[in-house]
Amino acid sequence: MTNPLNLRVAIVGAGPAGIYAGNILANSVTAEGGAVAIDLFDSLPAPYGLIRYGVAPDHPRIKGIVNSLHEMLDAGSIRFIGNVEVGRDIAIDDLQERYDAVILATGAIRDAALDIPGIDLPGSYGAADFVAWFDGHPDVPREWPLEAAEVAVIGNGNVALDVARVLAKHAVDLRSTEVPDNVLAGLEASAVTDVHVFGRRGPLDVKFTPIELRELGEVPEVDIVLADEDFAQLELAAGSSNQLKVILRTFQAWRTRGTTGASRRLHLHFWHAPVAVLGDERVEGLRFERTAVDAEGVVRGTGEVRDIPVQAVYRAVGYYGTPVVDAPFDTARGVIPNVEGRVVGDAAPIVGLYATGWIKRGPVGLIGHTKSDAMETIAHLVADAAAGVLAAPTVRGDVVELLEERDVAYTTWKGWLALDAHERELGVSHAHTRERVKVVPRDEQVEISRATSLALS
Repeated sequence: MTNPLNLRVAIVGAGPAGIYAGNILANSVTAEGGAVAIDLFDSLPAPYGLIRYGVAPDHPRIKGIVNSLHEMLDAGSIRFIGNVEVGRDIAIDDLQERYDAVILATGAIRDAALDIPGIDLPGSYGAADFVAWFDGHPDVPREWPLEAAEVAVIGNGNVALDVARVLAKHAVDLRSTEVPDNVLAGLEASAVTDVHVFGRRGPLDVKFTPIELRELGEVPEVDIVLADEDFAQLELAAGSSNQLKVILRTFQAWRTRGTTGASRRLHLHFWHAPVAVLGDERVEGLRFERTAVDAEGVVRGTGEVRDIPVQAVYRAVGYYGTPVVDAPFDTARGVIPNVEGRVVGDAAPIVGLYATGWIKRGPVGLIGHTKSDAMETIAHLVADAAAGVLAAPTVRGDVVELLEERDVAYTTWKGWLALDAHERELGVSHAHTRERVKVVPRDEQVEISRATSLALS
């Protein structure tokens, strides 16, 4: 790089994708002797996105990821501006006028559709909505209906397993987590006795990680129930990964152990493709077609249909991307159209507009994929800047001045530190000592954050 870069960049979305992109960008530019000012916007008052609002509260290993993200933001090279929704409080055009480049990292927070009859009956829910509720998302209702004794979860991924585990788990075993008080109260009143998880493929095709699976078997007073027919003639293929071997060993151990007479049961069903949700005025059951692998290795229906009584259904068949007002969006794939992170509109790249994370490639992969996504996008941004492709900002004023003119109650990194400390204090003072108790209402989060300081850092 002949001439050091001097850039102003806006990132929309303060989840892992946005934070990693900002950190990689800051390191890339400063390593070459340049300078970069990065503003990280989020529609929520607090940072971390799905790490705060999309992961089950009983996953302690997530704390390591949060600590890493905290260090990146606390370093001071990225300015957090929360409680600002792009498309409502500020427009893409406003950002493009003030920054050399804009990176969209809005992720995917909505449930993917499951197009079967009856899916919209009362008692049928999206897993993402339930996860948002038990994680204390400020924009979902405070109460969740948990009157059903028999519940179905459709899906064989980690989200399906999170939903099933939280539904099956006794509330007393969540008291030590950061689960909000209203959620704890709701789970304590839950009528659930049986949770059924359905996958259209076999036991060796699950998307669960071995860790997730093992955690399931460690839930107190919950029996894991497996059907022998789902494991008939099940053999590992030559060269199978260690992960598959661990998963099969876990299943076999549960089959050997059998049930213990626990007060709740978690049933894992395989080779079940959902056909319809049954019921007149609300969910009364699920209809499935049994599946099998044909000679070509393709999973197909066998024609055998089964009806299973349940009073609630949760679909956990994936997420759908979150569009940004005035940015291109591919409704079929649920992503912002792009080529390796360069956003494309009308078949041509839009100068200075980039995407990263799930909104770039779809809701698949883990944190490691998010980092590699960000590296690819930032490499192109830096290359475009070095080549003189980016348009210089036409407005030099600080974006905060515009937000204040519009009376937007934005939050800051110092404000998040105050909210974080407040939640931790609530945890210590709680009847059951916890690391933190989340503040749920948005206005309360904003009030606590803004009472401390409006000085962005």
